[in-house]
Amino acid sequence: MSSVDTIYTVILVVLALFIFWRLRAVLGTRTGNERPPSDPYSRREAAPPAAAGSENVIGLPPRGAETRPPAVHQEPSAGPAAPPAHGVAAVAAAEPGFEANAFLDGAKSAYEMIVTAFAKGDRRALRDLVSREVFDGFSETISQREADGHTVDVTFVSIDKAEIADADVQGRTAHVTVRFVSQMVSAVHDRDGKLIEGSPDKVVEVTDLWTFAREVGARDPNWTLVATQSG
Repeated sequence: MSSVDTIYTVILVVLALFIFWRLRAVLGTRTGNERPPSDPYSRREAAPPAAAGSENVIGLPPRGAETRPPAVHQEPSAGPAAPPAHGVAAVAAAEPGFEANAFLDGAKSAYEMIVTAFAKGDRRALRDLVSREVFDGFSETISQREADGHTVDVTFVSIDKAEIADADVQGRTAHVTVRFVSQMVSAVHDRDGKLIEGSPDKVVEVTDLWTFAREVGARDPNWTLVATQSG
């Protein structure tokens, strides 16, 4: 073998050793404990459902025991709650005429009407706006208030915010929960006119979560209050 061939042979061996060393540095060695490569198309396990929320409690201003109706139970939705945007889309798909902004305008009107009717003890107005279970709770509290000779004065100053907090469709019934933030004045007087709660001169901020429901496809376009929760 000529000296030239020997030089080429040495160069090739050195080059081969260098390539092997680089591959080893980049890829590493296998020990048998490596994790298998992930399959992007494999089915992921669903996250465990969130724990069921607390009971929905009817809570209307003023905040004291005199005007606070009893608890109203409502079955929680199955599985984890969907994001509001997805829930709104589901309601719109089930009820093509549903439009979020128009719904919120109506919800604000209903909120003020129901709070005012409850304060005045106007059962007739309440009957067409709330579910039977909610109405029974209101009516019982109004009866107790009448027996005690208490009167409630509520004045709305403003509704600062009304936004959809949750929405879904269960069977043939659509549910939309709205978070209200309002400013109002409320006061409770006894039969002699003495102030026993609240203040006729103080504006307070009130936050409530109200859930409205409606059977999709029904001729009656109105939504009914089925539960509330103090915010």
